Amino acid sequence: MIPLRDDNPSRSPPVATVALIGACVAVFLRMASLDGPALLAFITAYGAVPARLLADPLGAAPTLVTHMFLHGGWVHLLGNMLYLWIFGDNVEDLMGHMGFVAFYLLSGVAAVLTHTLLAPLSDRPLVGASGAVAGVLGAYLVLFPRARILSLVPMGLFTRVVAVPAVVFLPLWFVLQLVSGLASLDGQAEMVAWWAHVGGFVAGVLLVPVFVRRRRPRW
Repeated sequence: MIPLRDDNPSRSPPVATVALIGACVAVFLRMASLDGPALLAFITAYGAVPARLLADPLGAAPTLVTHMFLHGGWVHLLGNMLYLWIFGDNVEDLMGHMGFVAFYLLSGVAAVLTHTLLAPLSDRPLVGASGAVAGVLGAYLVLFPRARILSLVPMGLFTRVVAVPAVVFLPLWFVLQLVSGLASLDGQAEMVAWWAHVGGFVAGVLLVPVFVRRRRPRW
């Protein structure tokens, strides 16, 4: 399922959400301007490498944050930004702008740590906002389970636009990440850091009470 929008209007401008999207786009444009060796050096310097995090925690600590703003291609970037745009504004609405940014970054850090725990010897840089965005999805599920997500659903040779409740859409998304993560435990290299998604989502669910003291009344 591909989310298109939700039926859950926010009450305040999503300043932080837009700023995070803008930062990711700006960094991606910077990466697109680099040639092969320079791009590789950029990704190596700012991506989160599990083996490096364990060998030099203090030196590699900044990559716990910087990796969230790097992306491996247009599809990677657009997919993450689509999810952030659809689900981020409502979560930001209840957390406030600065609270949302702190929540987003903490979810991304939790995602990296989960990935590192499951792949401690990996020397492949982890890049992308997926883990942080997964945290936003987890928070959205807790806060707005009754919201409906207008989604593009493939049905054989055809596709159909269906309004799917968040309490169905988001757990299905999580189960897909979990199953894919379990399948990756056979030791083969994976292009997608499934466990980062799982860790970010769980962190998002657990962090909601810390950042949201009063929920918005049901619409």
